Amino acid sequence: MIANVKINNTEIAFFDFDGTITSKDTLAEVLKFIKGKFNYYLGILILSPIIVLYKIGLLSNHRAKEILLIYFLKGFDAAKFNILCREFTEKKLPHLLKKSALHEIRKHLQNKTPVIIISASAENWIFPWCSKYNIECIATKLQVKNGKLTGKIEGLNCSGKEKVRHIQTRYKLADYQKIHAYGDSKEDLPMLGLATEKNYKPFRKYSY
Repeated sequence: MIANVKINNTEIAFFDFDGTITSKDTLAEVLKFIKGKFNYYLGILILSPIIVLYKIGLLSNHRAKEILLIYFLKGFDAAKFNILCREFTEKKLPHLLKKSALHEIRKHLQNKTPVIIISASAENWIFPWCSKYNIECIATKLQVKNGKLTGKIEGLNCSGKEKVRHIQTRYKLADYQKIHAYGDSKEDLPMLGLATEKNYKPFRKYSY
């Protein structure tokens, strides 16, 4: 268990989620959970040209992600989606969390340091986990119209410089003596650039 504690006003800690706290990409795992593994891998096969274009830099992360989301989630009932995301958080997510990352989060909370998860994955399955432990969640928002997912992203994908924008909009970093940041990919480097305590791929060795 991660205990809730009072706030430390001198330090703050920002954690990427996928690959940093988790051992796998949670978007992929959520889609498998909702659609089934067969339909997921069939979809990935159909979308493979899009994935190749993204990998070689001819398609932006934002656009590639929207194409994937439109394929899998367009027209999906938003309320049902949120229920399934909460089920995923309870049943599947605990098996994807790195113990070493949880230990680091626990240390910060015991030190009364605010912990913020900032992720390109959707808030639908990250927020339920964060809310249990008084951890703030800043994540990508999925667009909903008439109670249905459109497959599009509301605003911008919370990745790269967009993470920096969210942080600088919400927090006055000059007020903190120590700014901790944890990430595992090139998209996290702008966020790490804000930190006084940079942690790149800090939990590569972990146990379940």
